[in-house]
Amino acid sequence: MQGLGEISVDHVELFVPDRREAAGWYEKALGLKVVRGLEDWAVDGGPLMVSGDGGATKLALFEGEARGSRETADHQRVAFRVDGASFLRFLEGLEKAPVYDDKGHEMASVRVVDFDKAYSAFFCDPWGNRYEVTTYDHEEVANQPKPSRWMVERYW
Repeated sequence: MQGLGEISVDHVELFVPDRREAAGWYEKALGLKVVRGLEDWAVDGGPLMVSGDGGATKLALFEGEARGSRETADHQRVAFRVDGASFLRFLEGLEKAPVYDDKGHEMASVRVVDFDKAYSAFFCDPWGNRYEVTTYDHEEVANQPKPSRWMVERYW
């Protein structure tokens, strides 16, 4: 079998109780916006597509039972890669758009892991879908003061 050449992720599908409500949360928390031109898919059970890069990579929001705390449901986790400044802005923005644990409880602090070459923040949306925001701009983040809402831990 021949390779497919350059390949990238187009979208990740997930279930939420209300697509429009979820799109609002994703916009506040991650800056993802509804993809114009694909909104008509969100009828008769189709997805509402949201994206942070103009539609190159998307989340496809379907209405249905959310993952919640079921370990084997849906995807394990979606990781978003951002630069250091965006990582810090994400963490600073948690006051406006809170994040949750996999049981749907708002988190008072965010688990931030220092991987020596990268930092990652782990959280869920209000419906238990798991996410990670990662930056490889390690030095930029390491040189910033750590607010009390960060629970920084070393991975290794």
